[in-house]
Amino acid sequence: MHLNDLSMEMFLSRFQLLQPGTNEVSRNARQAAVLVPVIRRPQPGLLLTRRSPLLRKHAGQVAFPGGAADSTDQSLVETALREACEEVSIPPAAVEIIGVLPAVDSVTGFSVTPVVGVIPPGIHYHANQDEVADVFEMPLSEALRLARYHPLDVYRHNNAHRVWLSWYQHYFVWGMTAGIIRQVALQIGMDA
Repeated sequence: MHLNDLSMEMFLSRFQLLQPGTNEVSRNARQAAVLVPVIRRPQPGLLLTRRSPLLRKHAGQVAFPGGAADSTDQSLVETALREACEEVSIPPAAVEIIGVLPAVDSVTGFSVTPVVGVIPPGIHYHANQDEVADVFEMPLSEALRLARYHPLDVYRHNNAHRVWLSWYQHYFVWGMTAGIIRQVALQIGMDA
């Protein structure tokens, strides 16, 4: 499929028909989840945040809304929905969950489960200023263009770890967020 042909209907059918591959077992026991919010439009968008520069971890980084699982969460889907509501005021009832991607390990010791959901246009986002500095939208066709992501191999504890880097406008998209976006693109077979 070519990016210029990406409509909401095409994205949904390809995402739901092509099941994600499995990945290696997580080395991290602590659970977290992020919501990957796709905005329902004829030409869909991807909602992202830029974390507050005052946070202790990942300050100023582009991210999906999400965080650690609470003991009161019934599932990791509930974790992603709760965190999206706390961080940017997306009502959980407004999210149509379309799938869950394989968990990825974070450098902070979490096994992070990406929960892909569709949200309606017109939600008024209220960024929790303690956690979120910016809320912005990237056209999904642009976000899923594989050529925009560049690899960088980082070595930690004598192990190679590949991270992905990209820019969108003045936002630097990298690390786990870029990796999750790439995984969605690979899953639906984007070719441009």
